[in-house]
Amino acid sequence: MDVSEQFFALMQGGLGVFTIAWYILVVIAMWKVFTKAGYAGILAIIPIVNIIFLVKIAGYSGWMSLLYIIPIVNIIFNIMVCLRVGKKFGKSTVFSVFLIWIFSTIGFFIIGFGQARYDRTAQ
Repeated sequence: MDVSEQFFALMQGGLGVFTIAWYILVVIAMWKVFTKAGYAGILAIIPIVNIIFLVKIAGYSGWMSLLYIIPIVNIIFNIMVCLRVGKKFGKSTVFSVFLIWIFSTIGFFIIGFGQARYDRTAQ
């Protein structure tokens, strides 16, 4: 094995560790959000299930999470879900766009560990 192959192998391993660490942070943040919304926090661990329940937290039917499969539509629907989740937790549109859609892990930590309360009646 030459030096470039060793470097590439090391970078792949480092990226894997970083990805797992990032996923653990996302699960912790979403666990708290799910708990505040009245769902079991353990649902945040399962990758596709957490999207379905995030769509339900936003007030849409769980079946609408199938819209994430369609290109372009998935981006628009994701913005709609983020705006509704923000509104359900009493957050502004600016907060929803920047901290739930763009920097979602930070936004979920703020909602989950902050003073925000889930309001089922918010539209």
